[in-house]
Formats: sequence, C-alpha cells, structure tokens
Amino acid sequence: MVKASWLKTMRNVLDSYTSPAVLIDADYNVVATNTIYDFRFGSLDGRSSAKCYFLSHGYQRPCDLEGETCPMQEARDSGHRASVLHIHNTPKGKEHVGIETIPITDDDEQAYFIELMTPIREVSAEPIANKMIGRSRAFNEMVDLIQRVGKTDTNVLLMGASGAGKELAAQAIHSVSTRSDKPFVTVECSGLTDSLFESELFGHVKGAFTGAISSRTGLVRSAHGGTLFLDEVGDVPLHQQVKLLRLIETKTFRAVGDSKAVAADFRLVCATHKDLPLMVERGEFREDLFHRISTFPIRLPSLSERRDDLPLLVESILLRIEDKSPLRLSDAALQLLAQQPFKGNIRELKNILERAVVLRHDDLIGADIIQRSLSLMLLPDKDLKKAEGLTQLAMQGLSLEQLEQRYLDALMQIYPDKGRVAEIAGCSLRTLYRKLEQ
Repeated sequence: MVKASWLKTMRNVLDSYTSPAVLIDADYNVVATNTIYDFRFGSLDGRSSAKCYFLSHGYQRPCDLEGETCPMQEARDSGHRASVLHIHNTPKGKEHVGIETIPITDDDEQAYFIELMTPIREVSAEPIANKMIGRSRAFNEMVDLIQRVGKTDTNVLLMGASGAGKELAAQAIHSVSTRSDKPFVTVECSGLTDSLFESELFGHVKGAFTGAISSRTGLVRSAHGGTLFLDEVGDVPLHQQVKLLRLIETKTFRAVGDSKAVAADFRLVCATHKDLPLMVERGEFREDLFHRISTFPIRLPSLSERRDDLPLLVESILLRIEDKSPLRLSDAALQLLAQQPFKGNIRELKNILERAVVLRHDDLIGADIIQRSLSLMLLPDKDLKKAEGLTQLAMQGLSLEQLEQRYLDALMQIYPDKGRVAEIAGCSLRTLYRKLEQ
C-alpha cells in the first residue's frame, strides 16, 4: 500500500520534470503521473493505478514477455538507470518514445521506479512525409543509436545499401543535435570532379583560376555551426582524401587562391554504400581518414531486414504520391510485394508504387497492377509486350503460387538462360530449379 503523504511528495517530484513522467511500483502499476504526461498521453481517468505495459502498448503482460526490452526490469536487475526506445500508443497514434527508468525506494525500502519519456520527433511510427518511418526491431535499434549519438558532436559514418535512407538518417542526427537550428549542408561526393573538389568544398577567391570571375563561398563555410554531410564519401578520389583529412584534423581550411586559413565549425556525418574497410585494404581509401570519419558507425538495415515495416512504408509512400485519394493495396498485392528481394531498398519500393499508381484502375491497387509494375522494372524494353501476358495471368484470379509458376514458365519462354531467369526472378539458381520441379 502506497503511503498517501509519500505519494503526494512523489507527484510533486514528477511535476518538476519537463518531460512526461510516471511512478511505477514493483508490480508494474503506474501509481502516479505528472501533468505533462496527462496532457501528452492521457491521465489515469480516476483509476488509482494501471499496468504500465497496458497503458503504453496495450499488452496484457510485461514488455519483456512480448519480445521487447523492459527498462524497469533492467533497472531492477542493475540497480542503476536504464534507457531504451519503445513505441507507445498515444492519442495521436503510435509514437517512438525514449524511456529512462530510475530505481528509487520509499521510506520502507520498497522498490519504485520513475520513468521519464521523451517523444522522438525525428522519426515516425505512422504514415507521414519527410521522415524516417518504421516500427520493426531493426529500425528501432538504428533509431536508438541515432538518438544517442545525435546529442554529441561525435563523427558518424552511416553505412548501408543505396536507397536505405542514409540522408534522412543524417538529417535525423542533425535534428537531435544542439546544432539543429544551424545549417545542414550536403556534399555530393560522387559528383565532385578533381577540378571542382576544392572549390566546392572550400570556395575560391576571384581570379584564383581561369573562369573565377568572382569569389565563391564553399560548402564547409556554409555549414558553419551546423552539420556537414558528406554523402558517398567513398567516392572521394584517393589523392583528394588528404585534403579532407586535413580539414577534419585541423578544423581549418583555405579557399582556393587564398593564403589565409579560416576556422571551420561543423559536425561531420558521412555516408557510403561501399565497403570502406575493404577499400582500405586495397589501398583505395586512406586508413587514417577512415578512422577519423568512423568514430561512431551506424549500419542502416536494408528493406529485406525490416519487412515488418513494409505495410507501413507502402501506406506512407502512397500518401506522398497521391494525398487526394485513399489509395491502398489489396492483401494479395501486399503479399506479392513482400516476396521481392528489394535490392534497391526503399527507393525501389517507391518506384514500384509510383508505376502502380499510374497503372491503377481505381483506388484499390491489386496484385495484377503490382505484377505489371514489377514486369516494367524487370524486363528490357524489347520484352515489354511479352510481359503484358504476365499481367493477364494475374487478372485471372490465380493464387500466388499458381501465378508464380506461370510467371516462371513465361520467363523460361523468353530467356533460354536459367541463370538470367533466376536473376530476374530475384532468387538463387538452386531455388529456381526447385520451383521449376514443383
């Protein structure tokens, strides 16, 4: 039984926090909340207590029994603060929330826990434009790392395949940081030629070279006080990497044609789809530069590693493509998409859905439209007419298994090379033989 006087004191303590906060007993009961929590998530509505896992997730048992990390259990076991990232139910839908749990005891040495909640606004668990979106474990683990490192000035290296969302991740890191009100400047390293590298990065003075009819501010100076994002840093030519290394080490630079060094002030975030350690071994990337930019590496999961997010991503992308119509995919269409390897990640998914929106008959996009969108992507132009026959098969109301068999049969008629058929179908040669035997 919680003492009324102690509970009143703890409510005052909770109200001293500037974020939503609750007091939980050892049996997972929320016994007190602060005003900010009541406003943000809703009050206990006259109840003396409620289970924390039910309020936050709608679960009927503790989080750790539902496959999630329970911060209260961690704090109980360690006797110290514990922090995790969870997705909570709120009046606005599901939201990512950073949880910090602090173990305390009352006058009778009974265990209690203060739980502080920080809504994470840089990502979304609901369909919305211009944010990273997801609910899967792999996605949440990445977001947790972004939240942790974002509050520091540590150099970050984002690694992941093309189309995985590295620039959105870099923007999220910037938004979390103390530099969020300063510029976020992107440098497209893959597009910088030798002649442009120094001028783009450091700027130049008038007359520095032929054609320099006026002075120009470089991207490093434009990012002053903010974040400098080097996208595809693995594409920086080897002989130019020393200039980048010098910038990072000295935090100074000189505009082309100027003898005066200027102080630089930026937070560095780099991204690449390349295997930089392998490039270091091959002598294609400087080892000292690699260690400088990779203080805190974050690997972005591919779409194939976060397939649980596919329905949410589809809904979000359709909303961005056409926000005036309630577009949605049929269950069969979603199942067909779920079978794709998605080597191009979210960018590839977006392209497929954009084609489907163009080809659709109405607001419900069926498997036939998705199959046609996939055919337009997979087959060369000369075979598009043959691909139309695949669409007709899908419109016959066949099961996915029957459709797959017909699809493979059609591909075999077009391409004599089974290796090419396996490549187009997105499976291994062994899997193709097994499917053909079926």
